[in-house]
Amino acid sequence: MPPEVLDLFTELAAVPSPPGEERAVADLVSRYLRDCGLEVDEDGAGKVIGSTMGNLYTRVAPTAEGEPLFLCAHLDTVPPTAAIDPVVEDGTVRNAAGTILGADNKAAVAAMLEGTRRILAEGRPHAGVELLFTPKEEVGLVGAYAFDHTRLHAKVGYVYDQAAPVGVVILGAPYSQSMEVTFHGRAAHSGMHPEDGRSAIVAAARAISEMRLGRVDEDSTANVGTITGGTATNIVAEWCSFVAEVRSQDEWKLTDLVQEMQDAITFAAGVAECDVETKARKSYRGYRFAKSDAAVALAADALARCGHRVSYDLSGGAADANVFNERGLACVNLANGMTDIHTPAEHIAVADLEAMVDVTLALFDAALA
Repeated sequence: MPPEVLDLFTELAAVPSPPGEERAVADLVSRYLRDCGLEVDEDGAGKVIGSTMGNLYTRVAPTAEGEPLFLCAHLDTVPPTAAIDPVVEDGTVRNAAGTILGADNKAAVAAMLEGTRRILAEGRPHAGVELLFTPKEEVGLVGAYAFDHTRLHAKVGYVYDQAAPVGVVILGAPYSQSMEVTFHGRAAHSGMHPEDGRSAIVAAARAISEMRLGRVDEDSTANVGTITGGTATNIVAEWCSFVAEVRSQDEWKLTDLVQEMQDAITFAAGVAECDVETKARKSYRGYRFAKSDAAVALAADALARCGHRVSYDLSGGAADANVFNERGLACVNLANGMTDIHTPAEHIAVADLEAMVDVTLALFDAALA
């Protein structure tokens, strides 16, 4: 007998797969798909992006008329800080070992695999099924960016990558840009000749203090995530670097915030008599759907068929959906019930795992002509 979705999820979750080290989980997924009689293609992205796996892709040819769909989930998780020991308590899956569970995104992986198995085992009509499993999503959607999206026959797809109740449809996700900033000052002995020094740490601190950080407005957030600098307590810091990011649902607001931060950086460097270099890069592009868009309406139909109350929201984070939407496909993110992701309290209800299998089947039913 094939494993139920709960057994499949706990098997996947128990295997650590931090970004770049997804091989063991990729092998489990590949074996499952081959046991279903499917061919699995692994591209060469792993060597390019620094992962032990490439993108896994499989396709089931259509058996009926309608809209073919692709489903995508990532196999990496944020790095666990201890072992992963999934246990079921009162209908909820948790990690007994005190670190992440990995429901983000292995709950989606399990639901998509089990849904596909049932389509095949039950001979359910469908207009085309494609599955894609990516590495290194948690560190910048790296695997999805490395995948050749022109291989997809489907133009409509779904990810299940939002920590919210089943029934929530994500209409949009933010644009994001990161900034790597390095101040260069002048070293001097801090006890004998401090006046000869130019502190890069002071310059960086001034720049950060002038920035609007946290929730800037209803569309935008900004953060300084890491800072390093200096060589010793008795040396005026010759260098200091920090990494910042800006996210916004509004691309113009993003541009304005980045410029505002750059102005603060330039001003601080001038006051402290330091040089500064800034490397800014796009992290990912945002997107926005309307409720009436076909991919959203299909998802709402599928959720309603399964008895879920449909609601709509925006996400403050990115998912592989950002990549596919940037490339001209319609990819909608659906909430799958996972809770407290990226923390030791992460958990998911068994009922939500089972519900997302039903939603998967309903998506392909709703896509029939």
